[in-house]
Amino acid sequence: MSRDGRVNLLIGTGHFLSHFYVLCLPPMFLAWQDSFDVSYAQLGLSVALMSGVTAVLQTPVGFLVDRYGARRFLVGGTLLMTLTIAGMGLATAFWQILALAALSGVGNSVIHPADYAILSGSVDKSRMGRAFAIHTFNGNLGFAAAPPVMAALMLVMGWRASLLLVGGLGIPLVVTILLQSRILNDQVPTEHARHGGPAPSGRELLMTRPMLLFFAFFLLSSMAGAGIQSWIITVLHQVHGMDLAAASSVLTGYMAGATSGTLVGGYVADRIRRQLTFASVLTVVSAALILVVAVAALPDPMTIAVMFGSGLALGASRTPRDIMVKDAAPPGQIGKVFGFVSAGLPLGSAVTPVPFGYLIDRGHPELVLVLVAAILLVSLLCAGGARAATLPEVAPAPAE
Repeated sequence: MSRDGRVNLLIGTGHFLSHFYVLCLPPMFLAWQDSFDVSYAQLGLSVALMSGVTAVLQTPVGFLVDRYGARRFLVGGTLLMTLTIAGMGLATAFWQILALAALSGVGNSVIHPADYAILSGSVDKSRMGRAFAIHTFNGNLGFAAAPPVMAALMLVMGWRASLLLVGGLGIPLVVTILLQSRILNDQVPTEHARHGGPAPSGRELLMTRPMLLFFAFFLLSSMAGAGIQSWIITVLHQVHGMDLAAASSVLTGYMAGATSGTLVGGYVADRIRRQLTFASVLTVVSAALILVVAVAALPDPMTIAVMFGSGLALGASRTPRDIMVKDAAPPGQIGKVFGFVSAGLPLGSAVTPVPFGYLIDRGHPELVLVLVAAILLVSLLCAGGARAATLPEVAPAPAE
């Protein structure tokens, strides 16, 4: 296997596990309720703690990654994730589950800033789009695999042994990262003075207009995705009378399209220069297809196909998005930049379901998909503003 292939395998496997660990908790809920006699709100708190801690710590961890190097944080974060998930299998009280979930969130907060810093410093520039795409693809696979795998394991060995097993899977990865650390190069710090003056401080950089707009772009994109994932089954059932099995298949089709689309986007991103144009066209296509499903009562197979196409277009737009952020990050500051802007992803997923649910409660489920499409289109204004503000500075400078 080539050097780039080994880098992608190591980083991608860690990203897979980080996403897998987040969604390995919900299948535990019924078993935990029986074991610990807790409410559904307390059960939900476990996932909220893990995701919330990750979102809050990503940016400060990004500062540490840029200052001290990504490899040590990648090893430490992965080890912390795997030990805390395994530790849940030994818990004797639910407060221990909550404490371990928060600690797992600390470990998970390392993944995005460390991964992007290492990929930027280790992979050949001509294959950077594919590397970013494989990274995203593996994370999506982790989300998709966790619920069925955990459900199957619980049937065979119970919830405690299941958590011990999947938690232990991270140990060989940590050992492999240590053994292969020589191929994991950090981003290369470069004196900004060579390109026209002193570098801004980290806080100043993140508060610049481009970075705030990129954060908003990630946030809005995540809000739109969360709206579909949380409510499309309910919306199709209430608005178009689709049965729950068919509506669930629509969501599955959308997610399959979004996951496979990341690979398409990575391949194309390595061959074009107009990343914003490519991402914008695909996002508009995705929004238009969502609107078609919102207003037209299509046959069930056609609805599945249209939403698969919407997911495919949106997934393919994600790698150009990441490339634009990388291009906007000054040399040596990729960790904090990706830590900051990607914090919009869990935040968007957290804030969307409740207001969308309120819209349905008020008797307007037909507006949910319309609002999702509108959010996607507004996100393009943020992306365009951020890209326009960074291109004059980034063009003369090397990418790494």
